Amino acid sequence: MAEKVEKLIVNETFLSIQGESTHAGRLCFFIRLAGCNLSCDYCDTEYACRDNDGHASSIDHLVDQANMSGVRLVEITGGEPLLQHGTAELCRQLLASGFEVLIETNGSLPICNLPPAVKKIIDCKTPSSGMAGSNLYDNYFLLSPHDEVKFVLADRDDYDFACHIIEEYSLWKKTPNLLFSAVWGKLSVRSLAGWMTADKVKARLQMQMHKLIWPPEQRGV
Repeated sequence: MAEKVEKLIVNETFLSIQGESTHAGRLCFFIRLAGCNLSCDYCDTEYACRDNDGHASSIDHLVDQANMSGVRLVEITGGEPLLQHGTAELCRQLLASGFEVLIETNGSLPICNLPPAVKKIIDCKTPSSGMAGSNLYDNYFLLSPHDEVKFVLADRDDYDFACHIIEEYSLWKKTPNLLFSAVWGKLSVRSLAGWMTADKVKARLQMQMHKLIWPPEQRGV
């Protein structure tokens, strides 16, 4: 049996509206872990990317916080949550407590140790991120129908890259939840919608709902 890890480094926890994914619009309790192994050009959570951008918290305390939130949907995000060895155990304990659990990962680390019931949201890094070489494509062979792959696009090159990845790995056969979103302030949603319509892409257009409700730079939303 793997050694149980009691503490995680947490950047913030908060209750908000889920702004992205197929769960957009739902009330969700967020657990944002600190630390990241990538440095994306368009990162909007740089405040959570260093290991010292957080505080130690026990898994039991995080589960208690989730219970006190009053909602049953929890997302674990970052930073990059899979960097911390206790993340899988946190997922297990949240599931055991009856929560629906989402985890958002940058796609550079293996998802194989996560419980199958966890809904994985993999962010496939596009060329404009500067991190496209970090994508761990083996993860796509482990996808379940409830998992999601999202592509954050800054320009036409990113769009063409995303379309190629979808076809190369036949992602639509693994999950219907393939998401395209525009980098805030870089690519117009109208342009992206036009490309998707013209090409009849097997993906869903999404917008960052929380950035429409609150100021784009606001934390804890």
